[in-house]
Amino acid sequence: MSSASNNSFILDVRGLTKVFGGLTAVNDVTLQIPRQGIVSVIGPNGAGKTTFFNMITGIYEPTTGFIELDGVNLVGLRPDQVTSAGIARTFQNIRLFASMDCQENVMVGRHSRLKAGYIDSLFRTKRFYESEQEARDVANMMLDFVGLGQFRYEMATNLPYGDQRKLEIARALATSPKLVLLDEPAAGMNPRETEELKSLIRRIRDELGVTVCLIEHDMRLVMTLSEYITVLNYGSKLAEGLPHEIRNNPQVMEAYLGRGAVAGEYGKEAVAGMQEGV
Repeated sequence: MSSASNNSFILDVRGLTKVFGGLTAVNDVTLQIPRQGIVSVIGPNGAGKTTFFNMITGIYEPTTGFIELDGVNLVGLRPDQVTSAGIARTFQNIRLFASMDCQENVMVGRHSRLKAGYIDSLFRTKRFYESEQEARDVANMMLDFVGLGQFRYEMATNLPYGDQRKLEIARALATSPKLVLLDEPAAGMNPRETEELKSLIRRIRDELGVTVCLIEHDMRLVMTLSEYITVLNYGSKLAEGLPHEIRNNPQVMEAYLGRGAVAGEYGKEAVAGMQEGV
């Protein structure tokens, strides 16, 4: 019955619901992500997008519903177990280790794949040193991939904002994911940085073979990058389809602009981005 076992989909989410007390943050959402696709989850502020990501990555356990990655059930797994299964993510607010340099930050991501255990670390065994070298090698490769190789020994907090976003992506990629979830990766970026991000996301899919799903408010980026889009509103799925279908969907326009009255600046900007992102 599960479509995730079908080779065309890497992630199968069905009937996903999360209730906090009397508040339903996500309500019966179903989503299938095609293998090696680039898809977006969009919606107004408070639509339930980050809660949706948090359930997929094990931060929240769903109230009901199931999540499968390549046919493997993820419901009930801890975040580290979800990472080991093949999902990595970045966060809406940058979460880097301020006291570590760029190489060390990315090495942290690789440690989920290392074979050395507690005893190896305690007694500094050969396997410990081999694992540390592997983590360092992968970290350097990922830093080179995202264009930060020259900053590997720079403290993470010294990087410009856009490069800190890239560093988070490098750390996620160091886990060797099948699927990477990017939570508002373009937030705070200028137009040049956003274009570089768009190119990087395409390379993640094309060169590394990693499927990408992003939450994003920059509609120009969403409409020019995504192959498929799901729209959430008040925790429920409002619409899904190809970019041109979402762009011309009156229910989506209403969700961003509101019914009748003058739209807020955020809604106006989002809709303008949809119409310009051709």
